[in-house]
Amino acid sequence: MYPDVSLKEARDHLDDVRRNLRAGIDPGAERKIQGMVFHAPPSGATFETVAREWFGKHSPSWAPGHGDKIIRRLELNIFPWLGAKPIADIKPLELLGAVQRIEQRGANETAHRALQNCGRVFRYAVATGRAERDITRDLLGALAPVVERHHASIVEPKAVGALLRASDGYAGSLVVRCALRLAPLVFVRPGELRMAEWDEFNLDAGEWRIPAARMKMRAPHFVPLSTQAIEILLELHPLTGDKRFVFPGERSRDRPMSNNTVNAALRRLGYSSEQMTGHGFRSMASTLLNEQGWHPDAIERQLAHQEPNEIRAAYNYAKHLPERRKMMQAWADYLYRLRASSTSNPPKGRGSVQAQA
Repeated sequence: MYPDVSLKEARDHLDDVRRNLRAGIDPGAERKIQGMVFHAPPSGATFETVAREWFGKHSPSWAPGHGDKIIRRLELNIFPWLGAKPIADIKPLELLGAVQRIEQRGANETAHRALQNCGRVFRYAVATGRAERDITRDLLGALAPVVERHHASIVEPKAVGALLRASDGYAGSLVVRCALRLAPLVFVRPGELRMAEWDEFNLDAGEWRIPAARMKMRAPHFVPLSTQAIEILLELHPLTGDKRFVFPGERSRDRPMSNNTVNAALRRLGYSSEQMTGHGFRSMASTLLNEQGWHPDAIERQLAHQEPNEIRAAYNYAKHLPERRKMMQAWADYLYRLRASSTSNPPKGRGSVQAQA
């Protein structure tokens, strides 16, 4: 405005506007674009600055513990080498050198995960004007492939029956014994089992609804409860039903049992980490249910595996729920028939009744 803007400058600006209008350019839209460019994030931001900004924006939507692993992975393996360097100046070979240090110490899977995390940071930097491209794309195939590892599991029916009888005879606390007995019936992830809360259960309706916040895929999960699972929960309820957690820890009833409790109980029963793990109950159910001919989609939904298409996921949830109810009861009946068989004996570990007899 005059006198800050001279009459000549005002006329020149008016001429520019008229020329833009004749060329079909909207002056208002042009000003918005110029404003966006003017307010673009500053260049020269370091990798660590951008990474922590990306983490702060996205981590609230992640499952508990997932974010801690990601930021710790970056802090230990990437920030010491590249954290202080402007993200736009980092070259592919520099990033490769950082992840190869992880690979060289034998942590191949961690190296791959770190590279994936860096890729997300670079794509965020591109989206916010701090980098021109995602350089991790230049490193595809640069790391040795990850050798797939499966959680140790028992899937041979006679051995499954022996494991179930051993769990029944576990001589430790009632809380742990009930967790061992319930695990194969519901085959949820170990963290979902140990952190189960009583208000998630409707025993009258035979339902366990796990909220999205506790699920790996951040989606609520429905577990139909067999009559056998309900019996175990009713047995435990007088002991822990007045508390928050179904399976509280030994040191504090206000906290869940530790993440190694079920595995430690299996070791006491004589099963090594190469034979059976808490996570192995999921592999056991997946293998045997597929062999028995249940619908693969029903099995996958009950395992709470991620569905790439949200619409298909919602459809499958409704479509397969009746079959999942039927499947879970049939599965429990099958396990109890195996448990009743006496064709094989469980290993005599120091936590079994047989070992203490």
